[in-house]
Amino acid sequence: MAYDTCTMSGLIDLHTHSDRSDGVLAPGALAARAAGRGVTLLALTDHDTVDGCAEAQAACAGLGIRFVPGIEISTRWRGQAIHVVGLGVDATAAGITMQIDDVAQRRRDRVLAIGERLARRGRIPGRDIATRALEVGGVPTRMHLARTLVAMGFADDTQHAFDRWLNRDRPGHVPVEWPELDTALPRLVESCRATVLAHPHRYRLSGGALRQLVTDFAAGGGSGLEVSMAGMSPNDHDRIASLARRHALAGSAGSDFHDPAVPWNPLGRFAKLPDGIAPVAERITD
Repeated sequence: MAYDTCTMSGLIDLHTHSDRSDGVLAPGALAARAAGRGVTLLALTDHDTVDGCAEAQAACAGLGIRFVPGIEISTRWRGQAIHVVGLGVDATAAGITMQIDDVAQRRRDRVLAIGERLARRGRIPGRDIATRALEVGGVPTRMHLARTLVAMGFADDTQHAFDRWLNRDRPGHVPVEWPELDTALPRLVESCRATVLAHPHRYRLSGGALRQLVTDFAAGGGSGLEVSMAGMSPNDHDRIASLARRHALAGSAGSDFHDPAVPWNPLGRFAKLPDGIAPVAERITD
């Protein structure tokens, strides 16, 4: 029987972002929006920070939502950026503290490097753009740069900013150099109740490479895969579900919500996990 996250108790969402990283809403506003959507189990999983979890937890308590503190960490595997969601994170654990501190400096250095490249190759005030992006607060991301490019009149919208300035082969592209997966994953495993490979269908990997990534992830102590996500085709859904079954990994469902203006991934939208896959929610709420 398929596990239905859209039960009488409501929807769940185990992958969301606030303005503590590259989301738009404050953690409390995110919780309020989730409540309005009928979400009853919510995780805040900001990029490489847990700073918004206390605010989100307090808001959820007042709204009758079960809250799971989370994080989405940045790693690298075979030269490609890979994200892992940690659920039920202990923010005081040594492993997660080490990971957050490691990546925080890398993120700041990358934003400054992008600013330099925009100045040299794009012939726009890249250093000012980088400074303004860093002043926004929270974990600095390329989305902060994209929004700053829009605000300063160098792009029509954030997608245009990425396409013109920030993506690969554009003037501001700086390669990602996150901690290797085999370094970062043990840090997360020791600090969380469950670890989930984020949006595996989005990585630019061959079928064989994706299978090897999932094999390495499971061997390193990973708990689950995101099986129900925004933008998944039926083929993607079946492919990721098959990998989860093969490695006895749990399944997770989430929106990867960032911005209420984006219509295709509203909070709590995804309802079911396929047959034969245990819900990761059971591991973080028992």
